[in-house]
Amino acid sequence: MEKMIAKDLLKIGAVFFRPDQPFTWASGIKSPVYCDNRLTLTAPEVRGDVENGLKAIVEEHYPDCQALFGTSTAGIAHAAITAHLMGLPMGYVRSGNKDHGRGNRIEGKLEPGWKVVVIEDLISTGGSVIEVVDALREAGAQVLGIASIFTYGMKRGLERLEAAEVKNVSLTNFDAIAQVAAEEGYIRPEDIRRLIAFRDNPSDESWIGGAK
Repeated sequence: MEKMIAKDLLKIGAVFFRPDQPFTWASGIKSPVYCDNRLTLTAPEVRGDVENGLKAIVEEHYPDCQALFGTSTAGIAHAAITAHLMGLPMGYVRSGNKDHGRGNRIEGKLEPGWKVVVIEDLISTGGSVIEVVDALREAGAQVLGIASIFTYGMKRGLERLEAAEVKNVSLTNFDAIAQVAAEEGYIRPEDIRRLIAFRDNPSDESWIGGAK
């Protein structure tokens, strides 16, 4: 599954490596990888692999799940499609309360005590998805865990998930995609070490400019 999804994401340019000309994240971190899993929505074959993969994660790891809740905005469509495949209720969590109407942050019906799974597109430092988990818990849900498409596996993200006592299962991960990218010629094999150096310590930019 990890390699199949990695190949899918690389094929449609949802994950794009540029170790010699890094991207800059909103946080200011320089990254050798750009990830836009929204592109899976416009690639029906890949979309099918992703949604069936998310369905398999929920069925295997969270068999008691009663509803899926997507993160806003990237997780909403994936939650909706996966919930449709599974015949489950679905909702989503806004980044903040609406400033009009009922002022909802959680959209969709959520009964206190429901066992829910959060659907996320990618996890880096983990901050945004943990905010979603916290909002659902405050509303009375029992959050079984997270099902995500891609995770960087960054130390900070792993530590935050552990501290929040929430489990995440991803379809693929940074290491798997880096390996497939090297095997299929998207990057040079010698770039893998640089990519892993970034993943292990994003604040250390010694990997930039060909550093080995």
